[in-house]
Amino acid sequence: MEHEQVIIGTIPSKPNSMKVITINGHGSLAKTKALKDYEKSFYLQCGKYRDKMITGFFKLDVDAYLPTMAHDLDNIFKILLDCLQSCKAIKNDNRCVAINARKFIDKNNPRIEFTLTTEL
Repeated sequence: MEHEQVIIGTIPSKPNSMKVITINGHGSLAKTKALKDYEKSFYLQCGKYRDKMITGFFKLDVDAYLPTMAHDLDNIFKILLDCLQSCKAIKNDNRCVAINARKFIDKNNPRIEFTLTTEL
């Protein structure tokens, strides 16, 4: 399957993307540098969908090319949906009604390839 958008780079998994910090004696969660860097890169690369602001229900078809088998496929969905919301491709990730995903290993060229379908 050929997808409409390709984002080069290793997508971080949600559990490894947050760190605990202390502010005024209280614990809080903050994004890691790796996640912040990925979000910036995603925004710059997501030309097909950036600012489309899809408001209706949508389906996500994604092929994840990860550097090792150690990466869990399900842990990337939240980051991907958050990035789509941040770059205003979608208005809200709660409108996602289906995800069709496949995992491949490509240590030399990690990336995600995806298509959003809105006519459901």
